[in-house]
Amino acid sequence: MKIKTNGERLWDSLMEMAKIGPGERGGSRRLALTDADIAGRNLFREWAADAGCTFRLDTMGNLFARREGKNPGAPPVVSGSHLDTQPSGGRFDGILGVLGALEVIRSLNDQGVETDSPVEIVVWTNEEGARFPPAMMGSGVFAGIFDQSEIYTHQDPEGLTVEGELRRTEQLGDTPCETFPIKAYYELHIEQGPVLEAENTSIGVVTGGQGSTWTHVTLQGQGSHAGTTPMNFRKDPMMGAARIITELREIVLKQPGAVGTVGRLETTPASINSIPGQVFFTVDTRHPNEETLAQINLDLKNLVNSVCTEEGLENEFDLIWEAPTLNFHKECISKVRNAAESLGYSHRDIVSGAGHDACQVNRVAPTGMIFIPCENGLSHDEAENTTPEQVAAGADVLLHVVLASACN
Repeated sequence: MKIKTNGERLWDSLMEMAKIGPGERGGSRRLALTDADIAGRNLFREWAADAGCTFRLDTMGNLFARREGKNPGAPPVVSGSHLDTQPSGGRFDGILGVLGALEVIRSLNDQGVETDSPVEIVVWTNEEGARFPPAMMGSGVFAGIFDQSEIYTHQDPEGLTVEGELRRTEQLGDTPCETFPIKAYYELHIEQGPVLEAENTSIGVVTGGQGSTWTHVTLQGQGSHAGTTPMNFRKDPMMGAARIITELREIVLKQPGAVGTVGRLETTPASINSIPGQVFFTVDTRHPNEETLAQINLDLKNLVNSVCTEEGLENEFDLIWEAPTLNFHKECISKVRNAAESLGYSHRDIVSGAGHDACQVNRVAPTGMIFIPCENGLSHDEAENTTPEQVAAGADVLLHVVLASACN
């Protein structure tokens, strides 16, 4: 069956969603469980209701929109992603997966196709982890990776809790956040890297994801006056942080395929004429091989201890989150590859450098992912971009893998 999606309608929906929580440079700002995030969810609900979907909301705020099949008792085919964004996020990261799945249902309606299995769209809560760490929170509780009661206590920088914000925004549903039988889960996403664009390839057939860790590092020194404390008398945690961050780059570069990022750096007190008494920073490390990733983090910990000894500092080194390397389901991978081939789209196998809700769901259900190119490989930035043609190609592939899984 060579039916296709309505690419123009999907693009228009993406642009309409981007009007909610607009960024300063054309992107999006809808942090998890903020009013802007809820406004985006409400718009999706409106569109999905118009497409004939019914809804359920679980105790983590994960939202499921269901199109019934011939066999209502059969495990559904599920597709989706997230609507929350980074503080200076783009218009496509996550949103494409949700609205691409909605376009699949709209297109099935247009063509009068009745699937054997139900088809569901899911909007996962707090995939980004930008407001409430860790990332992939809603899908992580769903997959049994995180404990819901513990996750409820997590706070944003203003001290607001996950549970409190779920209640305030009326996103704390009645359905328990736990796994249920899923025939297959598919997620459409921009690549968030430069490979597909550089190779002029339309579709990335995602075979798996690399492992990643998040670490909080706190260096404790001695605050003092910037003008009266000689350099050789200082216990300056900023100097220690500068050394660690610079040498982290060398640790990572020794391991081909590894990446390391310091995304937050905070001094206390933050004053131009004071030596800070404390410096806090985050480290994100990733690699496709778990043993190599473990070695990178061991080298980092040893580096922190060594620098602190030399600089007269104390430190706290807290591994707050880790995700293992993973392989997606072979049958789901084959369906994505076969759909791209049958539709005439160029494609290649690719490993995801980023974490996704699909990585969590992969633990409890057969899972596959579809990548499309993004301009200059940029993501987690307002300059994130792709084209209507690339979006349509990805949605077409998603439509065909959903049909392949739901119509037998």
